Amino acid sequence: MSLTPLALWTPGLPELIVILFIILLLFGAKRLPETMRSIGKGVKEFKKGMNEEEGEEKKETPPHERTPSGPDSAA
Repeated sequence: MSLTPLALWTPGLPELIVILFIILLLFGAKRLPETMRSIGKGVKEFKKGMNEEEGEEKKETPPHERTPSGPDSAA
């Protein structure tokens, strides 16, 4: 019998149902939608911040000072 590492284990339907039931017990039926909404807003703000940071990075570096990347850029 071979044991698979925990990192390769993916939960099946019964495990997901148990996990969702435990979350429902912990947060309650009223707070669960509010919690999911706030998590969604947090993820949205995080992505927005990451995109803004990338945009500022490109603005600050003049085009002639940018280092080319890719297979065609040989030094």
